[in-house]
Amino acid sequence: MELSAAALHLRHYRAPCLLLPRSVSRPNLPPLRFPMVSPVAPLAVRLNHRDLEFPASSWNRLPVNFSTKRKSLALIPVRASKGEMKPLGSDSGRIVIASTITIVFAVLNRVLYKLALVPMKEYPFFLAQVTTFGYVAVYFSILLFRYRAGIVTKEMLALPKSRFIAVGILEALGVASGMSAGAMLPGPVIPILSQTFLVWQLILSCLILGRKYSFNQVFGCFLVTAGVVIAMASGANKDQFLSEVGLLWPILMVASSAFQAAASIIKEFVFIDGAKRLQGRPPDIFVVNSFGSGFQALFVFLLLPFLSNIRGIPFAELPAYLRSGAACFLNIGGRMEGCEGAPFLPLFFIALNMAFNISLLNLVKMSSALVSSLAATVAVPIAIYILSLPLPYIPGGASLNAYFVTGAAILFMGLIMYNIPQSAKQHHKND
Repeated sequence: MELSAAALHLRHYRAPCLLLPRSVSRPNLPPLRFPMVSPVAPLAVRLNHRDLEFPASSWNRLPVNFSTKRKSLALIPVRASKGEMKPLGSDSGRIVIASTITIVFAVLNRVLYKLALVPMKEYPFFLAQVTTFGYVAVYFSILLFRYRAGIVTKEMLALPKSRFIAVGILEALGVASGMSAGAMLPGPVIPILSQTFLVWQLILSCLILGRKYSFNQVFGCFLVTAGVVIAMASGANKDQFLSEVGLLWPILMVASSAFQAAASIIKEFVFIDGAKRLQGRPPDIFVVNSFGSGFQALFVFLLLPFLSNIRGIPFAELPAYLRSGAACFLNIGGRMEGCEGAPFLPLFFIALNMAFNISLLNLVKMSSALVSSLAATVAVPIAIYILSLPLPYIPGGASLNAYFVTGAAILFMGLIMYNIPQSAKQHHKND
């Protein structure tokens, strides 16, 4: 529940004590700024007692002062005392729902990416550029609509752009280093090394955000990472691993995960710092998504000659490659050989990928970058299992061995460890 001063009608109210729960005492409440003015209460607040039942964290988002021309009332946040029942609709329930939605979108995103590559198997670089540059136009269109609707304010658009520039640089470096290492590493090694993303987030959230994690949370993240590695190892052969690969490329893949983890932590910092700058109201998701994606596309465009050469496409041949990729993507008439399934499968993937990115950033806004990464990591073994089944355009399927079952079990043990209830003091610690 968020209150804005413009939406409130202030009326005289002679019993302000009725606004407080019975278990909260009043002796320590500060006096009104103007003692001679009779107390007033927002009409929206004093409708009934249920209006008070919103999460404790929402008190921090209440405006500090509601003022008229000469009268003002200081409203202070009130936190329930120890031992009280939690208010209905608490943040934890909303985070669980948002995490579940993110996991579903993450699974669909991985499965549909595999399906989208069936018609686009010769043009994966084209599909990557469509998702990079196409999203900028879509996100800014949505941002414009939300700005005209009054959801996005001028203050949100005036947030410092240096953070978004840093996000764009880090994500572009993550793409460049990841593609460079991916071209040299064996296939099964790439997703395993990518799981260092979670470790980097733990480290960087402590360094940048000053977060402190309990032993249960750290050990739970370790189990999640170990479970994913073991599950992915189920499809690998001994001769596919790092025996014939130098040390440089695995290090570069780990660095790619570090760049992307740093970008996610900076996005979380934007929400935290933006809420302070906007007097308790966090920035809109599409402000962060639009400017972050815009600067990422800018730096990817500057790196385009380098990236195309990594993919085996000389820069001089890039325009012809993009034209051929566009023709296969559109597949007008559905008659192009080798492009069966386009444009439906690529468009479906793009729509789900956009929904996944929005849900992931919404989870970062509601909780933290680490929780969003855990949700995305859970989707990995689920997607592997689904992709092992016979699917349209991918007949046959594959069998999973004991490694996959063991890895999945370890992963879910890690999630249980991470979500073991913490003490009240630790749970309510501010960032």
